[in-house]
Amino acid sequence: MTYHGIVHVGGPPAVHELAQLIVTKIAVGPKAANCYLLRDRLSGEQVLIDAADDAPALIQLVNGELAAVVTTHRHRDHWRALAEVVAATGAVTMAGAHDAGAIEVPTKVALHDGDEIRLGHSVLTAMHLAGDAPGAVALVYDDPKGHPHLFTGDLLSAAGAGPTPAELLTGALAALPDETWVYPARGNDSTLGAERAGIGA
Repeated sequence: MTYHGIVHVGGPPAVHELAQLIVTKIAVGPKAANCYLLRDRLSGEQVLIDAADDAPALIQLVNGELAAVVTTHRHRDHWRALAEVVAATGAVTMAGAHDAGAIEVPTKVALHDGDEIRLGHSVLTAMHLAGDAPGAVALVYDDPKGHPHLFTGDLLSAAGAGPTPAELLTGALAALPDETWVYPARGNDSTLGAERAGIGA
């Protein structure tokens, strides 16, 4: 089945099958926040990005062991279900070092720019990209059999005290190619090329 990245609260998840990694996207809660479950094909190890809401739905999605939950930034609508998911799975909590203290569930691993999260044979790299929150992090999966994949949180859709989405696209994210697949915290997927075209970059 072709992956389209379009999900709705209460609807089925969308599954993006890569060579080494399987990405499952689900929308939860009154703000339709996107959560992403990443599973390494060879090891079966899993990481969840943003336990935003609806803990029962997320726990059902995980359906087994969960190595970690990465919270992209401090805003509560992206970690409302974190405590319940961690209690049910024993997952390690991770968040950007500058946002960790503002998240009510204790962060076990504070992420800094360039830190790697090993998921079986797959590797995610943290990028500290302060945008709508000072400690916001994005995660990059550089697919060895394809193009990069970027999990952005709200960075490209929300204004804040840090760089604007346009500044991020032409600055911190400039090294990533246009074909980089973008998984946002809300709404449909995109590519960096489409996002750059939207700002005239």
